[in-house]
Amino acid sequence: MSSLLPPTGPQRTLTLAQLGNSVGDGAYYVTSALYFTHVVGLAPARIGLGLTVAWAVGSVVGVPLGRVADRRGPRGTAVLLALATGAAVASFLVVRGFLPFLAAACLYATAQSGLAAARQALLAGLVAEEERTGALAHLQSALNAGLAVGAALGGLALSAGTRAAYLAVFAVDALGFLLCALVLLRLPAVAPVRAVRDTRSAVLRDRPYAVVTLLNTVLLLRMPLLSLALPLWITERTDAPEWLVSALFVLNTGAVTLFQVRAARSVTGLGTASRALRRSGVLMLLSCAVFALSAGTPPWFAITALVGGSVLLVAAEMLQSAGSWQIGFDLAPVGRVGEYQGFFGTGVTVARTLGPLVLTALLTGTGTTGWLLLGALFLLASYALGPVARWAAETRREPASAPAAARTA
Repeated sequence: MSSLLPPTGPQRTLTLAQLGNSVGDGAYYVTSALYFTHVVGLAPARIGLGLTVAWAVGSVVGVPLGRVADRRGPRGTAVLLALATGAAVASFLVVRGFLPFLAAACLYATAQSGLAAARQALLAGLVAEEERTGALAHLQSALNAGLAVGAALGGLALSAGTRAAYLAVFAVDALGFLLCALVLLRLPAVAPVRAVRDTRSAVLRDRPYAVVTLLNTVLLLRMPLLSLALPLWITERTDAPEWLVSALFVLNTGAVTLFQVRAARSVTGLGTASRALRRSGVLMLLSCAVFALSAGTPPWFAITALVGGSVLLVAAEMLQSAGSWQIGFDLAPVGRVGEYQGFFGTGVTVARTLGPLVLTALLTGTGTTGWLLLGALFLLASYALGPVARWAAETRREPASAPAAARTA
């Protein structure tokens, strides 16, 4: 069990901050749709539209907020954005129409995107380079543990089904971000980086890094796979019981909580990250093929295939996470970690926004063939990331454009 705990110091404090807000997020994720329909009174189509617009805004604003973290100091920026996220969640308690909901959702998505970038910059300033992937693995484990606990609390609110229960969930989530801000204040301050005049490698002009981000976004399509595509597949194309959807979610979050740190230990540089991503791609292809076997089979066989595919999926997820973390950090220039991580993080937003459309079109439209096409897409993207990452690394070795001031800040 000791391996599940990060080392004392900044790593453990960052992990505690992550755990503090992820419990509330877990409750929010399982109750928000019903809250917005039953309490706020919004139509499902309007909720979907509002959240899509909000996350699109958040993905765009995440880059400049990451730059603010670099230039103004990541700890103070992260604290302010954690408070802003909590305020956005609290505002959901009083919205009663589409436009107020849209405004609150945009604030929530913007603050969340900026907070993610600022946290990465903070981690880069407090954790040695060779320890960052391990630190991120601990953060991911804490995230999954918190989400699981929060989902259980959200389930109690759903069972109660009352307005007060829904409001309590949102209040807990808002308090979670307040706790996160207070914990972040316990960290040492990281000195801001002096503004860099040379903008030739600015993230929006950095083509190699943009291609790396694009390929990573393809791999992140696995995120709506578990939350949307697989539940639809189970209920519409197989004879497996519906309760299996919940069981597979518990399997995934539990495995990541217990084994993500171990899976990340072998990733120490671009070479090992590329190998981890290739292994992830192979496992994703196998996972998709096994999922495809579950259609039109007896319940016992469908359950076996779905559980087996889910085990392969979570193994692939942990390797992909470790590999992408390493590449995303290693290729970010000194002094621009927040800005680059803000851009790299847009992959999560794009995958959450467009992923459901892509996956439902593939899997509900073409069935088993869609699974194989999806698996092939994962495999190709995972194998392409290694050469593209090396290309990006080569561009970093061209004239030492990062000023000495940025290197020593």
